[in-house]
Amino acid sequence: MKNFSSKFICALLFLTFCFAYQPVFAASKINLNTASVEQLVELKGIGEKTAEKIVAYRKISKFKSVDDLMNVKGIGEKGFAKIRNQITVGSKKKK
Repeated sequence: MKNFSSKFICALLFLTFCFAYQPVFAASKINLNTASVEQLVELKGIGEKTAEKIVAYRKISKFKSVDDLMNVKGIGEKGFAKIRNQITVGSKKKK
């Protein structure tokens, strides 16, 4: 019975660790074509005004690549470089 208890406690601690650090393991990218203003402001250097500009831009023209983000006023090369790995425009369809 003692052996079972030790394994149970170890398993419980492991699961607690996994759930506590879930954002680290499941860091998903923010989709520029579907993200809300609230989601966009989570990106480093993106404030509410810039997030609103991103949403307004995509109403006019859908983002075809993450590089299109630099077409939004207020997004420069340095700021873009900081968030490039955190954003996506959606999944590419396989032919």
